[in-house]
Amino acid sequence: MEFELDEEQRLLRRTVRETVAKVRERPERQQWETYLSLGWLDAPPLELALILEELGYAADPTPFLATATWFAPLAGRLPEGSGTAVFDGIGRYVLDADRADEIALLTPEGVVVVPGHRLAAQRVPVLDPRLHVAHVDARPLATGVPDLALTGLAATAVGACRRVLDLVLEHVKRRHQFGHPIGSFQAVQHQAADMHVAIERARALTHYAALTIAEDDPQRTRAAHMAKAAAGECQRTVLRGGLQLFGAMGFTWENELQLHLKRAQSCDLLLGTASVHRKALLPV
Repeated sequence: MEFELDEEQRLLRRTVRETVAKVRERPERQQWETYLSLGWLDAPPLELALILEELGYAADPTPFLATATWFAPLAGRLPEGSGTAVFDGIGRYVLDADRADEIALLTPEGVVVVPGHRLAAQRVPVLDPRLHVAHVDARPLATGVPDLALTGLAATAVGACRRVLDLVLEHVKRRHQFGHPIGSFQAVQHQAADMHVAIERARALTHYAALTIAEDDPQRTRAAHMAKAAAGECQRTVLRGGLQLFGAMGFTWENELQLHLKRAQSCDLLLGTASVHRKALLPV
């Protein structure tokens, strides 16, 4: 299947990229208000995937991901403010549950939406310090992960991996060894190429998943599993290559690289790693 973004979608991607670059150093609340004012939460699935990729590229700290891809598909609407959802049946590691204005709960009787302050949510430390993840005390709960939630995490991971690759390419062009930039060495080029291929594969599957969701295609759940698995595999390739090409300096607090590596890894861990979603694709 050939797939290419149309002019409006390319324009949206450029606009989002430029906007995020302008506001990323502002306080989190101002970033969130900017995204709300631009109506990004109303974007259809493919356009939403493009937005989330750019937010992943910037290690966005706002509740946009949980609001757009956890709350909205479960509740069938956007929240008053920010939102999230509990759909794993146990209420563990719920994105933004500690600060959401509304929380959608998937119960055996259906979806129930409650104000966030009415639920006991305990924030837990996770790999990415910019992410808010919490355990929620609510009963009874049922299991049913929305396809858009998996696709949103995949798109965010792709954006984070893209940022890692860009930082690596900048570094290997600038760093010299034996009188030459290390980016001129074949081994370095091969590793960077592997990272690029992994990112493009994960991106293509994420776009495919978003398209199937937009069309309510019978393959949408399978496509979402494929996207989440590919994004998880991608982050492992990028993690290994990014750290090796940057050296130990890449995982210091002073270096931006570690922020994006942690965001990509966290997206893999939330709602099941790549191996979990590969198993979900096996015939019953």
